[in-house]
Amino acid sequence: MAAIKELAATVRSGTGKGAARSVRRENRVPGVIYGGGEAAQPISLDFKTLNTLIYAGHFLTTIFEIDMGGRKERVIPRDYQLDVVKDTPLHVDFLRLKAGSSLRVEVPVHFINQEISPGLKKGGTLNIVRHTIPMRVPADAIPDAITIDLATMDINTSVHISAITLPEGCKPLVHERDFTIMTLAPPLTYKEEAPVAAAAAAAPAAGGKAPAAAAGKAPAAAAKPAAKK
Repeated sequence: MAAIKELAATVRSGTGKGAARSVRRENRVPGVIYGGGEAAQPISLDFKTLNTLIYAGHFLTTIFEIDMGGRKERVIPRDYQLDVVKDTPLHVDFLRLKAGSSLRVEVPVHFINQEISPGLKKGGTLNIVRHTIPMRVPADAIPDAITIDLATMDINTSVHISAITLPEGCKPLVHERDFTIMTLAPPLTYKEEAPVAAAAAAAPAAGGKAPAAAAGKAPAAAAKPAAKK
């Protein structure tokens, strides 16, 4: 299950581009909490804290308990906007999580024990078909990741979703019934072809004789005519 983290925020009254710029000048990031049958709540968050959380990974699958001056909301990030030049956060959206509700998330796929996998030791290649799996999950039981153990996997092995034990209440949102997550393919081998040009030069032309130069003999000099007296 995804970790629950506490996050402090401040309620803001203004909305729009002007209000957002004002928030950023205070070294904070504007955001909004929406959903759950309630009105949207504009907030602002500490820039440094939010930037660290985004780049730490798993931000979009982490449940946060946002404290707004004593009033708390349990939420999950749904989207965030980054500066196109600096890659720093400009805005973040949070979805309220209510008991008994469900939501769509992209659950990442993790692989462990690559270093002892028999197939990888033989030079096989790990082909990851799906880095994430879209799923409908309970709001209070969001899986942090799907983990696949490669410890005993040999060449020509594949893993389908049917081989994965999913947390209770989680359902993949993929049209294909038993889709592939990964395969362990055999190593690629290359054969050097004989130089065709060299072989052709060494063999005489069909039905003809080898040139004198090829036989190692110089052509005889032409006889000179006798001088007339």
